[in-house]
Amino acid sequence: MAKKGILLVNLGSPKSTAVNDVKEYLDEFLMDERVIDYRWIFRALLVRGIILNTRPAKSAEAYKTVWTDEGSPLIVITEKIQKKLQKLVDVPVEIGMRYAQPSIEAGIQKLVDQGVSEIVLFPLYPQYAMSTTETVIEKAEEVRKKTFPTVKINYIQPFYDRDIYINCLAESIKEKLPENFDALQFSYHGVPERHIYKTDPSHTCKIDDSNCINSTIEAHNARCYRHQCYKTTETVIAKMGLPKEKTIVSFQSRLGKDKWIEPYTDETLETIPKKGVKNLAIVCPAFVSDCLETLEEISVEGKEQFLHGGGENFHYIPCLNDEDRWIEVVKTLCEEKLNEFYFV
Repeated sequence: MAKKGILLVNLGSPKSTAVNDVKEYLDEFLMDERVIDYRWIFRALLVRGIILNTRPAKSAEAYKTVWTDEGSPLIVITEKIQKKLQKLVDVPVEIGMRYAQPSIEAGIQKLVDQGVSEIVLFPLYPQYAMSTTETVIEKAEEVRKKTFPTVKINYIQPFYDRDIYINCLAESIKEKLPENFDALQFSYHGVPERHIYKTDPSHTCKIDDSNCINSTIEAHNARCYRHQCYKTTETVIAKMGLPKEKTIVSFQSRLGKDKWIEPYTDETLETIPKKGVKNLAIVCPAFVSDCLETLEEISVEGKEQFLHGGGENFHYIPCLNDEDRWIEVVKTLCEEKLNEFYFV
């Protein structure tokens, strides 16, 4: 019988806060055609001609504010997840990053070196997007075909609507909510609007609230990232028993001048104090591991924006990270896919 293994895949991180290391990481990340989806020549002109000449130094300073003695928070947390999961399953577990090291190829190689020929690959993103789940699967398939043609890979699909995940997330948020808050804001990573249209196989998706909020899953929104974010929020607050009017959904981290999905987190943080939200709790459910976008962009920059706008109390709720209940969800989702190998 073929030996099985698990590969957990996260975004990735620079290997240090040095400007050159950050520049190398940003080059690989932003030159991915599923992140900046321009033709190669225009992508290269933008990334290598403009962004990499201006952004790395600023990003390096931002990384310094979140870096730990152990290294990058995202890498460290993913390693903790791997170690905890390994104690719960009887197959090898390794990690890989979509960008930088340890790479997806390095992760697969470690499993192969242990005799594994059937891999469950888990992209650690709850919702589907070109720049997350899709690029991980495409990269893993490219690596498999080129270097490991005899290895079989079974991919875990987005789990934003799975009860076990929703229960886990709702319990985690509820435990960390401050006693008094005016609103709970769900800030998801943003994507350009054109990404939504590109991932719609029916070519009928419309980016509006009627298609994204309180909507059933149909052909036009089955892979709609915005819809999945709203669905995550809807099911979590229902599980928490939280009234809809006490919640806010927004999208962060936009890049460039293209139209990204709205509403924008930074603009929301600046304006909601004037609408009576003085005590805010905020969570980032597009991420399962705290990273630059949560620890610096939201809990530092976001806090400043909110307070500057007239807010009084800002409470950032950490990601699931390596909470034991989250590890149990990871275990369950992985075991489901491991069992599928028996029926292929």
